[in-house]
Amino acid sequence: MGRDSRLRRRGRRRRLRRLVGGSGNEEGHRRRVDPLGLLWHEGSLYVSSAEGVVAYTAFNGSTFAGRRTVVTFAPGTGELNGIALGPDGRIALGISAPCDSCDPTVEWSAAVVSFLPDGSDLRVEASGIRAPVGLAYYPGTSDLFVTMNQRDDLGEATPGDWLAVVSRGQDWGFPACYGQGGSACVGYPTPTAVLDKHAAVSGVAIVTGGLGAIVGPSAFVAEWAQGEVLGVALEHDGSTWSGTVTTFLSGLRQPVPIVVSPDRAVFVGDWATGIVYRVPAA
Repeated sequence: MGRDSRLRRRGRRRRLRRLVGGSGNEEGHRRRVDPLGLLWHEGSLYVSSAEGVVAYTAFNGSTFAGRRTVVTFAPGTGELNGIALGPDGRIALGISAPCDSCDPTVEWSAAVVSFLPDGSDLRVEASGIRAPVGLAYYPGTSDLFVTMNQRDDLGEATPGDWLAVVSRGQDWGFPACYGQGGSACVGYPTPTAVLDKHAAVSGVAIVTGGLGAIVGPSAFVAEWAQGEVLGVALEHDGSTWSGTVTTFLSGLRQPVPIVVSPDRAVFVGDWATGIVYRVPAA
């Protein structure tokens, strides 16, 4: 994509800079985080990062006047990834394992968890997922699509990353099963689509009416390491989803977030360049 597609350039920083109002000493209220999840809900911006999930309030167009901690996790739990609001009003959060192949000792590691917007009633929704990164609900349903990173320590033996639908109570088998198939994975769930190896799949967004050459319901998945956005044409048969994968965008550096706007345009953020691209619905 050319520079004509650029919406806004925020510089080359890989961090969200946030300003929290207060004493008038702007520098004293400036903090940096490395967020992997952002969610607007009822006037609050929820941000997931290494420190947990916090909510920023009273936004005046440039700064937030309020900040509150929603939920925190102990050091060593794992990377906190994407967040999504479910139809039941709960916020879902992906948390990676703190390792490539260890057996996590913290309940919240290698799991999709959820909690109420005030941070209460934290619980595990699905476990045994090495790295659940991007989360998106299929519109009008409770079907939660999750991008999953596989192990990084196996070289070419590493299976492709996954796009999968995650349900409450599931165990995906990590560390014994990490997508390699065979007897170690018997009885565990299977993905909607297998993506590229070592792709570091990131954000995911769902469109119900197709986009460009992709017709019908589709998921769009960012591959950070490949510099691409994949389109996964979705088919639904009863309670099962399947997907056909094609390349939707290429030539990016390190795409991470993907968002669908109310007019069905798709926004893609490039982590490496700070550029946000817009792909119109038509």
